[in-house]
Amino acid sequence: MRIEFPHSTRTGFQWNQALLRIGSDTGNDLILGTSQAAPHHLQVRLDRRGWVLEVLPDTTRIYVNARPVRERALLRPGDILSAGDCRMLLCADEAPAERAGPQTPERERCTVALRAVAGPLSGQVLSLDERLELGPSGRMPLDLPQGEAASLLIFWRDGRLCLETSQASESRYPVRVNGATVTQTVLLPGDQIGIGMHRFLIDAPGLEPEPEIVMPEPPPESLPEDTAGPRGEVWWLIATAAVLALGIALMLLMHS
Repeated sequence: MRIEFPHSTRTGFQWNQALLRIGSDTGNDLILGTSQAAPHHLQVRLDRRGWVLEVLPDTTRIYVNARPVRERALLRPGDILSAGDCRMLLCADEAPAERAGPQTPERERCTVALRAVAGPLSGQVLSLDERLELGPSGRMPLDLPQGEAASLLIFWRDGRLCLETSQASESRYPVRVNGATVTQTVLLPGDQIGIGMHRFLIDAPGLEPEPEIVMPEPPPESLPEDTAGPRGEVWWLIATAAVLALGIALMLLMHS
């Protein structure tokens, strides 16, 4: 995970451990100012679900994409984490522009949707057939601060889901995918597109790899003595049967 600080002169922060502690105390992994955070304010833990934010007790609330978090929240690359006046952008280690992405034949393409999870369009789901454009000439506008304008175009090309952007070169609100600034890239399921206060997730379950089905090993065949009980119990039964047989034979000899 890499953390950047938008609109700040502070350099980025790289972290590759399972637990990240954030606060104003010098014992934390990422140290903030005393006006921004409590001595031990929050921590981000990596587990099977991904990055999990935990707000520590007796601290002020934290904001994720401008939404308050009181206790816990799941994080994803591209989220903006705010503590006081400090804004932290969570970035994936992999640069989206460097990947090729899977090639999907046209007959196997699934329905792709752009799901707005933060910003003015939050809650809306926009489906994509061959192309989807957002911006001044697109299906929906992208409201940005200070009158800036931008457009996003998502489309299929050579069997890959692609993104291209158009905006001013000196924009204060660049288009990002998983936290990295892009002008064009290949998109994958679960990618987060961010621009200004807008956050969109790529929902494309049909593009995700099928889980590998592993058949369990067949159970070993059980022997009769295995189901009869412990081995000592088996010998006790055999001895008992032998004694009974001997007793019956003696009784028959006595009566003959």
